[in-house]
Amino acid sequence: MTDPARAGSPEVDPVAARERMVERQLRRRGIADERVLAAMERVPRHLFVPEDLRHLAYEDGALPIGHGQTISQPYIVATICSLLGLKGDERVLDVGTGSGYQAAVLAELAEVVTIERVPELVERARETLALAGYERVEVLEGDGSLGAPGRAPFAGIAVAAAAPATPPALYEQLVDGGRLVLPRGGRWGQELVLVERTASGPVERVSVPCRFVPLVGAEGFGGN
Repeated sequence: MTDPARAGSPEVDPVAARERMVERQLRRRGIADERVLAAMERVPRHLFVPEDLRHLAYEDGALPIGHGQTISQPYIVATICSLLGLKGDERVLDVGTGSGYQAAVLAELAEVVTIERVPELVERARETLALAGYERVEVLEGDGSLGAPGRAPFAGIAVAAAAPATPPALYEQLVDGGRLVLPRGGRWGQELVLVERTASGPVERVSVPCRFVPLVGAEGFGGN
């Protein structure tokens, strides 16, 4: 049911809207990492949403941002960030920048490099991240399925697009003990999977069902 107090309306306080989002959509659904909850409460999600959809910015769902891409549901972003288990001194790769929202949340938790294949989204994300106060996030253009080898290794990698299998290039860019979180499965439905790099090989844990746009690239679904 839609909350009558919509964050994009001029009379609604976005700070209050974020507080409601954190309490109702995240804390009550089991997100317990206090650093993640605080990050989600600080990041102005409405700035990362197209202007005509800002009244929906703090509701419980993904929203289109153009070019066939979406800004992820707040609960899923919080789940991904929680699974990474960040302490604050790590370097993290965010694959599939999109609007830049997940990169902003991660920037509250660690040092962030993010990569996006669509040039228009790269430029828009850079502008929005700067507007929101996250100029320190490095935004790269390229094939996210191949990671960012020039910036590796990473303590964590968060993937915001679905892959048919764990991309080997991403796993190889993790430090020992590093964590990769990605939606894995078919084009129309996946599971969020945590993959940890260990001395004996990858250790996996399935989290929640989800649905993301496909990861397009050499180690994704292919295509341009």
